[in-house]
Amino acid sequence: MIYYTADKPRVYIETTVVSYLVSRPSPDPTLASWQRATRQLWEDYVDRFEFVVSDIVLNEASEGDPRAVQQRLEALSPFTVLESLSEADILAQKLLEAGAVPQKSAPDAEHIAIATVHGSEYLVSWNHKHIVNANKREHINKVCQAAGFKPVTIYTPIELMEEFQMKEIPEDYTDPVLEECYRMKEAFAAKFNSIEELSAYLKVQNEKFKKQGWKYVSYYKPPAVSGEDV
Repeated sequence: MIYYTADKPRVYIETTVVSYLVSRPSPDPTLASWQRATRQLWEDYVDRFEFVVSDIVLNEASEGDPRAVQQRLEALSPFTVLESLSEADILAQKLLEAGAVPQKSAPDAEHIAIATVHGSEYLVSWNHKHIVNANKREHINKVCQAAGFKPVTIYTPIELMEEFQMKEIPEDYTDPVLEECYRMKEAFAAKFNSIEELSAYLKVQNEKFKKQGWKYVSYYKPPAVSGEDV
């Protein structure tokens, strides 16, 4: 295991991540892909981040089958444990009161609050129900900002790795597929001087493609006028 320097991004490992790491291979394609991604994060990115956990992680990981408990705690053992702070308790309560995290899921609120209060750049989780959820993430960020904290970026392991893969692309790197696509788009855009010209052109092309057999459909519904029944 590699130990970290202070300048590496701090990543809070939520309990579901280590659970996927040590779980038995799943026959379900989605779950199997999450297991592979978790192993890749553990094996290939361990020297790029400062992985941290909390008492919440250690206690949740201590529940259940004794063999699995041992595996989870062994996997977590090299990581620094963030201290539990009253400031995190206050933020966790705000997350619960605002409905950003369900009232019955206080530990999940603590995961977010501890990572946030300690200034972690990222929190990784597979908990799509309460944490890694597009609607939840936006609500969580607003509550944390209102409390005066910079929100932690909440990602799945896949999202975290994808972001850093993009950051590691050299500035002078060229993608031949994208470059060709950009040329195509520029050539097409150069044909028009306004939206009106583009719209007129597309109407002609629309008829051409329909005659060629392309199937068109519209799902547009006029917006409700204020005062009318929806």
